[in-house]
Amino acid sequence: MNPPLRPRVLMLPGLDGGVGMSGAFLEAVRAHGLEAEALSLPVHGAQDYPTLAAWLQPQLPRQPWVLLAESFAGPLAVQIAAQAPAGLRGLVLSTTFARRPVPVPAASAVALSAAWPFPPLPVMARVLLGQWRTPQNVQALRQALAEVPSRVLRQRAASTLRVDVRALLPRIAVPTLYLQARQDRLLWPPSVSELQTLLPEARHVALQGPHLLLQARPEQAAEVVARWVNGLPG
Repeated sequence: MNPPLRPRVLMLPGLDGGVGMSGAFLEAVRAHGLEAEALSLPVHGAQDYPTLAAWLQPQLPRQPWVLLAESFAGPLAVQIAAQAPAGLRGLVLSTTFARRPVPVPAASAVALSAAWPFPPLPVMARVLLGQWRTPQNVQALRQALAEVPSRVLRQRAASTLRVDVRALLPRIAVPTLYLQARQDRLLWPPSVSELQTLLPEARHVALQGPHLLLQARPEQAAEVVARWVNGLPG
């Protein structure tokens, strides 16, 4: 008898929407014997969550798969998982949220999407990478942000202030893993605890690391994810 087919890991990246910063984490997942890939988010068209979910639908695998989403992509993954797509075996949410992740009024989204300036790279690196920042991952962050039009980054950031997928969480029927970064300086703590409360059946794992947990501590995060994926029901 052939062993059961292990699900493939499909990753949705954070605010930059690119795959460039995900390489080390994906390689670490593959080192545990799993197939893993990331999808770049589109840089053309609207950047709200329903539009991105509609764009993603035709690209979903048919064979067994696990959806992994970090940061910005978390609400997008919740929308997809709540629809119970064929072959979905599990959901991994890393350093993410179900609604507004920072204590900024939703009304600020209009101003943010129009002209709000992003902080300088050194500030962003301290917030996103913390004590784990290195010349290599800071340069990777610089390149990732440079590859996306600032207009798109602002639109995505504004979308996070409008999103609220809490009502969809009870519809997620697959096993769920939530990764929390203990030194996350970006996410508002109430948004993290709220998501954890609304996913009582999920497995919650807290790792030492910054908001960009998968990029700063790829081997440690990959080990947790791979062990969990390998333990899913066939």
